[in-house]
Amino acid sequence: MKIHIDIDCFFVSAARIKEPNLEGKPVAIGGRSDTKIFNKDAKEQSVNFENSGSFVPTFYKAYEKSDDDINAFKDADGRVRGILTTSSYEARAYGIKTAMSIREALTLCSHLIIKAPDMSLYQKLSHELHDFLSSKIPLVEQASIDEFYGDLSGWIDDEDIPRFIDDLRHEIKEVIKLPVSIGAASTRYIAKLATSHAKPFGCRAVYLHELDDFIEKIPVGEFAGIGKSMKAKLQSAQIHTLGEIKRRRGTLESWGPYAKELYARVCGTSDDKIHTKHKRKSIGISRTFDPIYNRNELKRRVHVLARHLSFAILKLKVIPTVFHLSINYEMSQKSHKNITLCEIFTEKKFDSLCLTLFNEADIYKRLQVIRISINCSSFTRESKKELSLLNFADEEKMQKLTEYSQNIREKYGIDMLKWGSEL
Repeated sequence: MKIHIDIDCFFVSAARIKEPNLEGKPVAIGGRSDTKIFNKDAKEQSVNFENSGSFVPTFYKAYEKSDDDINAFKDADGRVRGILTTSSYEARAYGIKTAMSIREALTLCSHLIIKAPDMSLYQKLSHELHDFLSSKIPLVEQASIDEFYGDLSGWIDDEDIPRFIDDLRHEIKEVIKLPVSIGAASTRYIAKLATSHAKPFGCRAVYLHELDDFIEKIPVGEFAGIGKSMKAKLQSAQIHTLGEIKRRRGTLESWGPYAKELYARVCGTSDDKIHTKHKRKSIGISRTFDPIYNRNELKRRVHVLARHLSFAILKLKVIPTVFHLSINYEMSQKSHKNITLCEIFTEKKFDSLCLTLFNEADIYKRLQVIRISINCSSFTRESKKELSLLNFADEEKMQKLTEYSQNIREKYGIDMLKWGSEL
């Protein structure tokens, strides 16, 4: 059988390890786009390269200890900004939800305790849990910073699994100090579903002969892989529960390969292997800020984002070949531009490319911009000579300059060297 392990309210649980007095109280972790990187005197930006899932940003700025509360989300004028990334079950009892604005959450629960995120701590605890699970289970896959899969086939007899996962969650609580919920089933998809019905700090094993009864009344939106559009399509066909999906095989399979595969997953007849190693497929950086019309300032910010992303790409020792830049405007307008190139990666070339993509993507020049995102993907590790489309000697000079700059930033910080255009 496969098992799925999910840390309960991870960020809040981590905060409670640091501050045990938070136990039993309504607590939420705030989140706010770090626009301080655009300050001309910005420094001490941190970067994260661990494969711990999409919930950990590649770049983050450590909050000062003095700002480890609501003050971290106040502007100079006292206005509270930001959203919630997670909340405790005590807070959820007041109607508080993830992605809710901090201001709205405080109106629902005036005594809600807001804490600033601590990404370094989350990484540390996540790695500790991964190492602990690896000592208990032969095959462990880390799906995100707070989510893991394990394969117990041939390791633990099926009839012993309920006892095993119950002991495991208590061991994790004792050793790592984190509460987890664990689901077990014949496939990873059903195991994940079982975990959601075991929370908080519970465990649930679903055997094949129990599957029909288990899924019968579960809403379709609770199954991993059913997004808003598929949920709407299912409901338009009067399919509201997973049990109804199983009884409508012909309908699902008539919708094409994706729906056919979804049907098999719901029925517990399709599964994926446990992947012990995960390769990063892309890397990006984005920032949301107050509306800006000044195009020169926006271009300056593109330079800043490009510098930070270049540092991460060089640190990963990969060569991206697909580059994507998107712009979010006021009035819900969006635009994007992408290009595919297979050339030696240098910071100068990347900076120029990002600026070109921004100029081409900026089609609503009368509107103010509220977000810029840059993403790079389709990594390759081909040799320099094979990738070079220019004079190789010139490429070598640019490469050396990039390497010198990278070495200085790794030693003294990302903000030690900046482009003149940023100032």
